[in-house]
Formats: sequence, C-alpha cells, structure tokens
Amino acid sequence: MYDRYYGFGDRPFQLTPDARFWFESKTHRTAMAYLGYGLSQGEGFIVITGDVGAGKTTLVGHLMRSIDPQRLHALRLVSTQVEGEDMLRLTAQQLGLATEGLAKAQLLDRIERTLRLHASEGRQTLLIVDEAQNLPLSALEELRMLSNFQNGGQSLLQIFLLGQPEFRERFETSQHLEQLRQRVIATHHLTPMEAEEIAPYIQHRLKLVGWQNNPSFTEDAWAALYRHSGGVPRRLNVLAGRVLLHGSVEGLSRIDGATVDLVAADQGEERAAAAEGAPQRRRAADAAPPTEAAPVRIVTAQDPALLDRIAELEERLDEQEAALRRVLGLLIDWVEREEPATQHYAR
Repeated sequence: MYDRYYGFGDRPFQLTPDARFWFESKTHRTAMAYLGYGLSQGEGFIVITGDVGAGKTTLVGHLMRSIDPQRLHALRLVSTQVEGEDMLRLTAQQLGLATEGLAKAQLLDRIERTLRLHASEGRQTLLIVDEAQNLPLSALEELRMLSNFQNGGQSLLQIFLLGQPEFRERFETSQHLEQLRQRVIATHHLTPMEAEEIAPYIQHRLKLVGWQNNPSFTEDAWAALYRHSGGVPRRLNVLAGRVLLHGSVEGLSRIDGATVDLVAADQGEERAAAAEGAPQRRRAADAAPPTEAAPVRIVTAQDPALLDRIAELEERLDEQEAALRRVLGLLIDWVEREEPATQHYAR
C-alpha cells in the first residue's frame, strides 16, 4: 500500500533478505573485512555470529554477489540438525554428486576428487554453513575433517560458519571443539547498528526504490526509530514499514518522532495481546484430549520469534492484497472488452 502512495518502485523494507539493499554499517564493514582476509588465506574456518535479525543472511547475499565465480566456487548449506554423515551427503550434493547408496568412505573419496578438480581449474571452494548453532558435534567434526583435504600443501576447502550467539558461546567454551578452534582464522560477532547509522540506513533503502524525500523525516524520528528497534536491522525494517504504512493511511508527508512512537506503541499492544492470549491457548490445550501436536509456547512481548512471525504474516497479507488487485484488474479489463461485443449482439 505505502509504496504506491509514496511513489516507490518497490518495497524498501521487505523482510525477505535482499542483497540489493546491502548497507555497510560499521559492524558489517568489519565482518566483510574479516571475510576478505579469511578468503585471501584460502584455508581454515571463518566464523560470523549475530542475533536473530542482525543481517547474517544479507551479509552472505552480498558476499555471493561480490565473488568471482571463475575463481571461487561457493556452496551454501542451511543446516538442520543433521549428524556427521548427513553433513557429508549434503556437501556432496552441493558439489553436484550423487550420494544414494554410497558408504562414508566413498562419499569422502568423491568429495576429495571433486575438490581436486576445482583446484586444478584454478578455483577455490568455499562451503557456507548457515544456522551453525543447530549442528551437533558429529557434524562439526566432519566439517573439520573436510578442511584437512589438501593438494600440495594448499587447502582444498574453506568453510564459513554462520550462527546465533549460542553458537559463539558453545564454540568458545566447549572442550570438544578445541581442534576446530585451532583452525579458525577469522571471527566476528555482528552487533546492532549505532544510533548515528539509522538515518543513513533508512535513507539508503528508500533511495534504492525511488524516494524523493516524500515523506521527509525529522531528527527526532531517527532517534525514535533507533530507540524502539535497538538498531537491529530486521526490527528496524518491521518498524519502518509500519511507520510508512501508517503515514500512507493518514496522508502524512512528514514523519516525526511522535508518529514513530505511536506506531511502536501499537506494535507493543499487538505483542502484549498475543502474549496474553498464549496462557489461554495453553489452558485450552491442557483441557483438550491429548494429541501429537507440539505444546503451545508461551511468548513475551519482547519475544524476537513472535516479532518475526508477526512481520511474516504482515508480509503475506501485503502479497495477498497485491494478488487480489491484479485479479480485479484482469476482471475489469475482461468486462470492458466484452461489453462492446454484448452490445453488438443485443442490437
């Protein structure tokens, strides 16, 4: 809705990660510097962690757009809780290898031969593993073993691990991961954006969709956006999108701090209502006959997962609305084309 009202060519704050909207905040610039250093070494592990919504996926998307595919063959896995041999099979599949019916030794042999082939073609191979906090010890150990493959003293595979803060804590403290820690050549934790980065971030995304300073933003609007989002990119995107939606409904050409506070308060009420409903749903579930369904989870007003779910539902509603508009447009065009013929036959 608001993109049409303000004349944007696209939605600037959609939640689906899009590398086009890459913004080099201080923490993301540091992460890219570590990645560049790690890739130049051509070996070992690179570890990047960050809270939910910190921009890890966007960072990977920007990296994928930046690399030269003729020199670097990048594979990407979004890990589920897979054990060691399954991790090998997923890696082999990303390399384009058939895995059905193969024993572990055969998998390792085919993976190594494929990596040697890439190296002979002058291409380095990078394996990107997302959601690393879900990986059991056996899977991490298999990744470490894969990093042992060498050709003339040169590593055949470099591995980039992304995870949430719990992976950082586990990685730094677990005695079982000591050998993996010794292979890490670069690590960085993505932090929220700083207050002075909010205005450049919002303006950057708006300019990419054709923003012509309509609506304009006051200085206290930037401060309010930072205060209510904490500088976390995904939370900021959700809030900014809702602010623009409110602005389009109210016909605003200027967004100030009071507007942002109002929208943030509405969001807080929605989260509080959802949190109040959770115990009622739990009592109803307790009273119902036992089933195989997962138990109801109690959420709080500050639950990041709930915020993400609300944002996802809002995005789906926008998509459904756009689809309905397209269907209605097609129906109108069809009726207008049929009317002259109907009038001709009536005569």
